[in-house]
Amino acid sequence: MTGENPLAVVIMAAGIGKRMKWDGPKALAPLDGRPMLAYALATARALSPSRIVIVIGHKREMIVSAFAEPDVAFAIQEPQMGTAHAVLCAREALAGFSGDVAVLSADVPLIKPSTLRGMIQKKKEMGAAIAVLTIVLDQPGSYGRMVRDGERIIATVEARDANAGQLKIREINSGVYVFDSEFLFRALDEVRNDNAQGEYYLTDLIAMAVTGGRAVVGVTADDEMEALGANTLEDLERLRSALRALSSL
Repeated sequence: MTGENPLAVVIMAAGIGKRMKWDGPKALAPLDGRPMLAYALATARALSPSRIVIVIGHKREMIVSAFAEPDVAFAIQEPQMGTAHAVLCAREALAGFSGDVAVLSADVPLIKPSTLRGMIQKKKEMGAAIAVLTIVLDQPGSYGRMVRDGERIIATVEARDANAGQLKIREINSGVYVFDSEFLFRALDEVRNDNAQGEYYLTDLIAMAVTGGRAVVGVTADDEMEALGANTLEDLERLRSALRALSSL
């Protein structure tokens, strides 16, 4: 990415595909004849990053066997203790790196390189610590809401904690990020797991940045299907339909 900060990409791929009735790693669940991880990895490579780290866990030897290439490093997350913990597990593989760190998920396979480039550019323009990809849903339901002040995200509010006005917000967090590396790894050391699940979440870094006076910029996806994740067989079928629709354009 000539003229930009150096870029590293972390792909979270440690999950179990239990709800998909899939015995292997969730990242290897097939989507139109290719494992889901192949799509996220192709997107990462399209950005020409200096490093790609795949965070693996469940049946990790299967992922290593399928995706061992010279441009890919692997980091082990065992046990799996949340998204922030997954990225923290990649720190050793990113030793000495300084620049932007994009965080993707293997089970969110339709994210476009152009969308990520837009996030990187907006982060640079705003001097932000974090760029977060958001989507607007007609029925956001139980999803946490993104509270804005112009282009800046100033808070994330869980639906159960939202007031009546905040519940009218239809913009939610997609779980795709671009971080300033220095901020990222400093903040990861400070994340706490005082929640019902006992896990460490990347969403907490948004509040940490805002509290610390750093900008968090929200970039809204043109198509919510880019941020569609796969947790069930029904989700996989929706992804297949979306992929075929894209292929027909």
